[in-house]
Amino acid sequence: MALRLAVGLGISAVMFGIAGRRFFWLFRLISAGEPAVPSRTVNLARRAKAELVEVGGQKKLLQWTVPGLAHAFTFWGFTLLLLTILEAYGDLFQRNFHIPLIGRTAVVGFVEDFFAVAVLVSLGVFVAIRVKHSPKRENRRSRFFGSHTAAAWLVLLMISGVIVTLLLYRAAQVNTGNFPYGWWAFASHGIARALAPLGTGVNSVIETVALLANIAIITGFLVFVSYSKHLHIFLAPINVATSRRPRALGALASTPDMSMESVGDDDEVVFGAGRIEDFSWKQLLDMATCTECGRCQSQCPAWNTGKPLSPKLLIMDLRDNLFSSADRVLANNRATGQEVESLVPSVIDPDVLWSCTTCGACVEECPVDIEHIDTIIDMRRYEVLMESKFPTEAGLMLRNIENQGDPWGLGSSKRTAWTEVLDFDVPVVSGTIPADVEYLYWVGCAGALDERARKGVQATARMLHRAGVSFGILGPRESCTGDPARRLGNEYLYQEQARANIETLESAQVRKVIATCPHCFNSLANEYPALGGNFEVIHHSQLLDHLVSEGRLSPGGGYRGTVTYHDPCYLGRHNRIFDEPRSVIDAIPGATQVEMRRCREKGFCCGAGGARMWLEENLGKRVNMERTEEALGTGADVVSTACPYCMIMIDDAVRANAKEDDVRVLDLSQLLEESMSESAERTPQS
Repeated sequence: MALRLAVGLGISAVMFGIAGRRFFWLFRLISAGEPAVPSRTVNLARRAKAELVEVGGQKKLLQWTVPGLAHAFTFWGFTLLLLTILEAYGDLFQRNFHIPLIGRTAVVGFVEDFFAVAVLVSLGVFVAIRVKHSPKRENRRSRFFGSHTAAAWLVLLMISGVIVTLLLYRAAQVNTGNFPYGWWAFASHGIARALAPLGTGVNSVIETVALLANIAIITGFLVFVSYSKHLHIFLAPINVATSRRPRALGALASTPDMSMESVGDDDEVVFGAGRIEDFSWKQLLDMATCTECGRCQSQCPAWNTGKPLSPKLLIMDLRDNLFSSADRVLANNRATGQEVESLVPSVIDPDVLWSCTTCGACVEECPVDIEHIDTIIDMRRYEVLMESKFPTEAGLMLRNIENQGDPWGLGSSKRTAWTEVLDFDVPVVSGTIPADVEYLYWVGCAGALDERARKGVQATARMLHRAGVSFGILGPRESCTGDPARRLGNEYLYQEQARANIETLESAQVRKVIATCPHCFNSLANEYPALGGNFEVIHHSQLLDHLVSEGRLSPGGGYRGTVTYHDPCYLGRHNRIFDEPRSVIDAIPGATQVEMRRCREKGFCCGAGGARMWLEENLGKRVNMERTEEALGTGADVVSTACPYCMIMIDDAVRANAKEDDVRVLDLSQLLEESMSESAERTPQS
């Protein structure tokens, strides 16, 4: 008994010492990061709910049913089997130890055995999944491509060892009379029957050996986890609790004040992240938390179309750099002027950095709430603002925004051209918005200046007029919101545009805004408040749904055919507006909706976001072609959307597929307007 106690406590002391030292080192390393913006200690109620739903309830993992259930049973199993660890250490001191009050109840015995068996079954599922999706078999197509799969196999083996030794020593306890639970502990009693013929003496030895082996594997597992990608077992709850709430989408996390008054002449100011220590502690925590599961990679439009960007591999590469640079980071050597290569291209290839569309699919999928987009944008900021390095073709777009107020460089004089075909007047707000005008219609650059996008804006205006909604426009006073510049990394230009627009809107005493472009909507509603611009912003799809539901717009039989709706990333994933556009289509009597395989939260990007609209796409397959082929595969007569950039990208791809005579690409407002036309016999192809 004394020897068993000494061995068990000796093993534990050594392993806990090694693991404790490692975890303290990780704490210091992650804490060396910059402050996280916004604060990660507010909205405590939401954070507590996230812990219950995402960690306890395994919400994101359960979106993939089979692996989700296997992971859930493993998680819940290890959580409840903490009772058996307490029992194991108690058994070192007293062979017939039981937990006070609950240690002899049938329910506890059953629960412990049930989850021990459930974990073993789940491990079998994990083995099958990893064999099926082995990178060696499917190469790049596997979501485990690039992951440390050898470590994963070792973890599965160690977890199996924990459960097997647990059941073995419990079964031996049954035969030696030291087991506190009755027959409800079915697995322990079942194995005990197989061991019973060996006799009490042999079972006593088995009990001791299996108990010490159980403790050794558990504590060894703790050490292994502290040095492996399986850190997420301990870090995931912290990462989830400190992620942005209610979600890490919509507005970008960091909003550095780049006004000249704030920056001044400080030569040491660094914008973005050029070295690993430039990231916030939350971003460093993201890197250490990555599970390498590849869910982000499997949904990324860049990776799925042959681009080099994998959100998973990007985080892994940054994590490797964090650990290799730990001495410098912990020593805080920036002030010494130490020469260190920039993250781009020494760690992250430029083609990886500029392939991102900021669609948010990676953030949506990540089961541990890693904020990939913020990290990518921070590196872009450094490249643009500190190094003046960015794709050549983006330079024209940035100059156009700076000099002309729009990415095309067409100028403010063209901002009202779209109104010329309307048979009613649209008030142009030159001073303050008139008292009898309810909304300011923010048309957006694409809606005002692109020929195809104009049709959607014109249809929206006619629908609002028909419903009796009073609205005006800024016309030449409207300017780019700065979204393309910000997603490209030019935070300074974004803030200049935003401050000018906020001043214009406030001087016009605007409070209620309609936006057609989801990118404008996201900037006005989610990002301008950080700079003092607080307005009530509604997307035109939301307003159309409201007008239809109130009976102010009555869809008719002018359209008959099938419709597939494409979710714009910045309307859907980023702002959770999924139902309203579909409700409008459902209200059209002759329209039959067919969904694409990747829709709603799992919608596939059109390829225009993240300023990709203005960049060449020379690597892999074009994203808009991938999305449009999926839309064409539904057999729909119309591909509808609620974003001018999506319209442009999908329409280009439809034409590239020579399908423009069979399939039309329409804004939601165009489809609604067509249904209300008098030509009820119109066919989808006419």
